[in-house]
Amino acid sequence: MARPDKEKAVAELTEDFRTATATILTEYRGLSVTSMKQLRRALGETTKYSVVKNTLTKIAAKDAGVDLSPDLLVGPSAVAFIKGDAIDAAKSLRDFAKENPFLVIKGGIYEGKAVTKEELMQLANLESREVLLAKLAGAMKGSLAKAARVFDALRIKLEMSEGSTNTEVSEVPAQAVITEDVVVTEEAVVEAPEVVAEVADATEAVVEEVTPESEEKE
Repeated sequence: MARPDKEKAVAELTEDFRTATATILTEYRGLSVTSMKQLRRALGETTKYSVVKNTLTKIAAKDAGVDLSPDLLVGPSAVAFIKGDAIDAAKSLRDFAKENPFLVIKGGIYEGKAVTKEELMQLANLESREVLLAKLAGAMKGSLAKAARVFDALRIKLEMSEGSTNTEVSEVPAQAVITEDVVVTEEAVVEAPEVVAEVADATEAVVEEVTPESEEKE
């Protein structure tokens, strides 16, 4: 490879290392061209799977500030530069390696730290971001529904409590009116004889005044 081509390749690899959320190094010895295409398709558009030269990859990793173990750069190497969900990519590589033993997962970089093959397999066994978000959404939906039921119960209880209070308030004046009416009626009963007596006295006085005049005319 000519020097300008090497410099271009190193610059491209350096950028891939810098922008990747995770990097997984593999050995592809024995994989056919068709199998490589299938693997790239399985990894999806958010993962760049490139066959690399170990020497250039070592230089690019150093330029990007990534510490790669020399053991990862042995034999024919291909690197998966992951820019999406690292868990999904790890799952795809694991599943593909089960059906294609020629693909060997050697290790990589995850969250800025070197990880072994075993650690990558543990990562692959985790639930993906989409699954976790779906579960979180389901849990939140259930919590919101439960909270809504609690609020409804509190609202109903408050409405019932207010209705009971209004009923008690409306009953109190009615009782007061009835009591007041009873008092007035009793007072009227007590005062009735005195009124009758006064009317009787007034009637007698009028009769006495009228009677002498009638006798004189006769």
